[in-house]
Amino acid sequence: TGYGTVFFTEEMLKVRSDSFDGKTCVVSGSGNVAIYTTEKIHQFGGKVVACSDSNGYIYHAKGIDLDLVQQLKEIERRRIKDYCNYHKDARYVENGNIWSIPCDVAMPAATQNEINGKDAEMLVKNGCIAVGEGANMPTTPEGVRVFLDAKIAYGPGKAANAGGVATSALEMQQNACRDSWTFEHTEKRLHEIMRNIHDLCYETAEEYGTPGNYVNGANIAAFVKVAKAMVAMGLV
Repeated sequence: TGYGTVFFTEEMLKVRSDSFDGKTCVVSGSGNVAIYTTEKIHQFGGKVVACSDSNGYIYHAKGIDLDLVQQLKEIERRRIKDYCNYHKDARYVENGNIWSIPCDVAMPAATQNEINGKDAEMLVKNGCIAVGEGANMPTTPEGVRVFLDAKIAYGPGKAANAGGVATSALEMQQNACRDSWTFEHTEKRLHEIMRNIHDLCYETAEEYGTPGNYVNGANIAAFVKVAKAMVAMGLV
């Protein structure tokens, strides 16, 4: 899911002749989706400066030490505030709002409804140019309207976080064929899938008169696919 969300967001940036390279990013959460979102952003040349858990967030201007986050959260099962015991130049804010941190790209990867209208306005005001949803429905309807009105690159979770389901399908394919793929091959297939999902959303939004609106693109593309399947099966 984390890798897929970054792949989708990278495609949104490419459409605007941009990329993750050199971008300052904020990723909410510190579970699997957040950790692997951060890992792929770093591989693409971006810098994640903040992550969080249910108690608060950490801000590290030099960039999040992902190895330490993984040690704390995946192995030792500790709270994110303990990160500051190892990096004295990092700052922990208990019960703070991670979306108050200025960033180029915001990646909500924690929970539902974590970005409301005021949070979205703050992100846009602080110069955010792209939002890629790794969590399920992390932005409220008010927040979505703010992003769409500001015409930033906004990737809704219904499309952007499809990587988890896509990888499950790839695993089923391997099992059915009694095959075993390398990590690199599986990642390449996932990247292709997420690129295709992005392109379908982008092209559908263009076709139906709302260019750049990935919400409309995702909704309409999904409806058309289901409708065509129903027609093919003689149900309508």
